Amino acid sequence: MLQPAANAERRDAADAILDAAEAVFADHGFAAATTRAIADLAKVNLALIHYYFRTKEQLFEAVFVRRSDEINDRRRRILAELFSGDSEPALEQILVALLRPTIEVGRMSNGGGFHYARMVVNVASGHDERSTRLTGMQYNGIAREFIDAIQKVMPGISREMAVWSYMHAINIAMPLMARNHRPAVLSDGLCRDDDLDAVIDNAVTFIAAGIRALAISHAVDEAGRLRSGNNSMPA
Repeated sequence: MLQPAANAERRDAADAILDAAEAVFADHGFAAATTRAIADLAKVNLALIHYYFRTKEQLFEAVFVRRSDEINDRRRRILAELFSGDSEPALEQILVALLRPTIEVGRMSNGGGFHYARMVVNVASGHDERSTRLTGMQYNGIAREFIDAIQKVMPGISREMAVWSYMHAINIAMPLMARNHRPAVLSDGLCRDDDLDAVIDNAVTFIAAGIRALAISHAVDEAGRLRSGNNSMPA
């Protein structure tokens, strides 16, 4: 039986490998990353990578799953708290639950979340089998939970529009998560992405207004189609 010190040593080695892999995969992508570079950065023997994770593919998946599980656990806790009260949450609160855990990852003090943010942006936009599988495995379930939540707080919004609402929200969140300082560059320093609350407030205000406009536009289009159909019916 392993002693506590030995267990802690194993966890430390595995965590060091995951942290190093996160940085190497973020910098070089899956194809160009090597387990040798990861071992060197983690300051471990190369054999330990194969002992803990067997293959580069499994190591990449472990890195991706580690952070996405943390993000989605927080999202679910916040979402559950919002719907546990007597009053129904506002759309803006649903969007904060969706965005804050995601954007905060890129601002972790140890820098690891920043590497993951770059990884997840690449995976989410990838069309290869690995990217599609990991995105589906880690994010399809939570996506449907937020789509359900949008429909609950937006009575009358169609499933189609709720899905588009979720997709637009995520597409706005991704560059904010990766934090490439582009707003500061484009605004000559007027827009700062180091103020987390301001970044989230601006994003939520923009997305919520867009969702409401989308729902109204779709409802108007549907009403127009119904009227057109009724007018074309024979007397």
